[in-house]
Amino acid sequence: MARRPTPGARDQILDVASRLFLEHGVHPVGLQQIIDECGCGKNLLYRHFASKDELVVAYLRRCRQEWEAIIGQAIRQAGDDPARQLVAVVRAVASQVRDPGYRGCPFLNTHAEFRDPGHPAHLVAAGHFDALRRQLQELAGRARRPDAHGVAERILLIVYGLYSVGAVIGSQDTVPHAIALAEEAVRVPPAAA
Repeated sequence: MARRPTPGARDQILDVASRLFLEHGVHPVGLQQIIDECGCGKNLLYRHFASKDELVVAYLRRCRQEWEAIIGQAIRQAGDDPARQLVAVVRAVASQVRDPGYRGCPFLNTHAEFRDPGHPAHLVAAGHFDALRRQLQELAGRARRPDAHGVAERILLIVYGLYSVGAVIGSQDTVPHAIALAEEAVRVPPAAA
C-alpha cells in the first residue's frame, strides 16, 4: 500500500529550514538537524526536497514571495506617485530591519555563502538582486527623474545599506537617515560632476 502524503509536511519542513537558515546560515545547518527539529523522517524530507540545494532554493523562493508581498503592499499604500513608492520601498525595508528577530537579508546571507555563480542558491539570490534593480528602475522611470537610473541605484544602495548595517549594528540611528536619503534621492537631481 502506497503512503499517503502528509498534509502540510512540505511547508512544515520549509518552516523549520527557513528558521534554521536565518539563525545559523545555510552551510552550518544539516539535513539531519532539520529532520530532528521537524520530527519527520528522512524519507519524508527527501520526498519533498531531493537535496539540500533544492531545499535552499525553495527557502529563497519563499523569501522572494514574502518580499514581493511586503514591497507590493508598501507600494500600493504609497498611492500613485512613483517617487513616494520608491520611498515606501525603503520604509518597508526599514520596518523589516527594525524587527527584533531580524537576522539579515536572506539573499545577501545566502549569496555570501554560495560564491559559485553556477550554484542554484547563488542564481536565485542574484536573480532577486536583478529583479529588485529592475523594479526600482521602473519606478524611477515612471517618476520622470532626469537621472532615473541614478535614482534607482541610490535607492538600491540605501536598501542594501539598511539590510547590511541593520544586521551588524542595529537600525535605531540608521533608519531615519536612510529614509531621509531616499526622500532626497527622489526629490533632488544629482549635481553635475
